[in-house]
Amino acid sequence: MATAEITPIQDRFEQFLSRESDKDLLRLTTAGSVDDGKSTLIGRLLYDSKSVYEDQIESVAKASAGRNAGAIDFSLLTDGLRAEREQGITIDVAYRYFATPRRKFIIADTPGHEQYTRNMVTGASTAELAVVLVDARKGLLPQSKRHAYIASLLGLPHVVVAVNKMDLVNYERSVFARIEADFRAFLARFQSIEPYFIPISALAGDNVVTRSDNMPWFHGMCLLDYLERVPVGNRAARAPFRFPVQRVVRPNAEFRGYAGTLASGKIRRGDRVIVLPSGQATSVSTISTFDGERAEAQAGESVTLTLTDELDIVRGDTLSHCDELPTSTAGLNATLVWLNGEPGRTGKRYRIKHGTRQDWAELASIDHRVNINTLEHEPAASLAMNEIGSVRIETARPLVFDCYLKNRMTGSFILVDPATNATVAAGLISNAAQNGAAGTGREFSWSIVNGELIISGPGRLSAGSNADASGHMTGEQTTVLRRLLEELGIAAANSSRENE
Repeated sequence: MATAEITPIQDRFEQFLSRESDKDLLRLTTAGSVDDGKSTLIGRLLYDSKSVYEDQIESVAKASAGRNAGAIDFSLLTDGLRAEREQGITIDVAYRYFATPRRKFIIADTPGHEQYTRNMVTGASTAELAVVLVDARKGLLPQSKRHAYIASLLGLPHVVVAVNKMDLVNYERSVFARIEADFRAFLARFQSIEPYFIPISALAGDNVVTRSDNMPWFHGMCLLDYLERVPVGNRAARAPFRFPVQRVVRPNAEFRGYAGTLASGKIRRGDRVIVLPSGQATSVSTISTFDGERAEAQAGESVTLTLTDELDIVRGDTLSHCDELPTSTAGLNATLVWLNGEPGRTGKRYRIKHGTRQDWAELASIDHRVNINTLEHEPAASLAMNEIGSVRIETARPLVFDCYLKNRMTGSFILVDPATNATVAAGLISNAAQNGAAGTGREFSWSIVNGELIISGPGRLSAGSNADASGHMTGEQTTVLRRLLEELGIAAANSSRENE
C-alpha cells in the first residue's frame, strides 16, 4: 500500500526534473551607472516572478524599515554584504537563479561604480545578454557607455537598454525617446549588438513582469517576456573541439588518461586529434566520466580521455581535431581591461593564465588606449585601472588559442602580478601577432596560424627553405618539420621574405 502511494510521487518528481532539464538557460548581467536601480530591478524581477522564499521576504521587509524604499527594499534581495547595505550600493558581483515555465535564468548583479568596473567584467564574462540601466532623470552617462562598450567587447549579442525610474519623470514619452535616440547613436558603432529599449520603473514594477498601464504609448514586450523569448544558444557547443588538459591521470602502469573539461565542441570515440603546441597526432581510445564510459562528450562536460598512443602530454596542453586547428604562437594581439591600481607598463613581466595553462608573459607594447566617451584610439605608454587598450603580448612558450569572438573559453586570459599574486588584467585575444611572435633573443619559433605553419627566426623561414637561419635551423630540419606537419594535415606557409 505504501509502495502504491510513493510511486506516483516519484513519477511526478522525475517528470518535474525532466521538464526542468529540457529548459534552456539564459545567463544575463545587469550594468549601468551607480544608483540606476540595477539591484532593485533584479529584486523586483525575483519578487514578482515568485522566485523568493517567504523567509527571505520577511527578512528583507525587516531590514527595509527606515530606508525610504517602501514596504520592501528590493535591492536587499541581492545586496547582501554589510558594506553594501550601509552605503546603499553594489560592490561585489551577486548571482541569483530563478526560473519560469519557459526558461531558466542566472542573473549577475554587477556594481555601477567606476571603481568596480572589474567586477562588471567578471559578471559579464559568462553572460549572453546584458541589461544596461539608464536613469531617466540623468540620461546617458559615461559609465553606461563604458558598460555597453565592454558588453560589445565580450561578444554579448543582445543588450536590453532599460530606461528606469520613469515614475520620477511622470512617465513622459519624450524623455524615453530622447534617451533611446542618444543610446542608439552610441550603439550604432557596434554592429554585433542588437539593442532592445524598454521604459520601466523597477520600484513600482512598471514593464518588469507585466505591461504597465502608466505607459500606454509603449507597445513592446515587458522585460520578463523579452527575456523569455530572446534567442539563446550554446556557442561553446557549436565551436570547434577544444580540450585543455587539466590533469594527467596515472593510477597504475596500465592506465594513462587526460582529465579536463571540454571547453567547446564535441568529441567521439575514435576521433583523430592533435596535441598542441607539440603537434603530435593520435586518436581517442575511450571517453570516461563519473557515470562510466561514453561514446561522445560535448562542451561543458568533465571527462577523462585515453589515447591510442603513448604521448608526452602535460597539464596546459590542448587537444583539437586535426581539421579545425586553433592558433598556436608565442605572440598575440589582445584587448586588455586593466583591473589593478598599479598601472600596466610595457616591458613588465606577468604570469598569464589561459585555460589550464600558466606561463610567463611580457606586455610587449600598447598600441592604443580607447577613449570610452568618444571610442577614439589614443596613444598610451601605460594602462591605468579600468582603462581599456589594445596590446601585444609575448609569452615564453607558444600559446594555443582562438579569437575571443569565436571561442570565449580559449580566447580569454588573465594577467597576474607575480609579486602580489593579484589579477591585474583581463584579456580578450584578437589574433596572432605576426610580427614579433617569436620575440627577441629566441633562436627560432614556429606557430600555426589558420592551419598554416609559420617559422620565425632572424628572418621568417619558408617551410620548404634550405637556408640556414643564422645557424640555428637548417634546411633539413625545416624539411623534416614540414613533412611532419603535412602528415598532420597542416599546410606549410610559403613566405615571401627571404632569410637574412
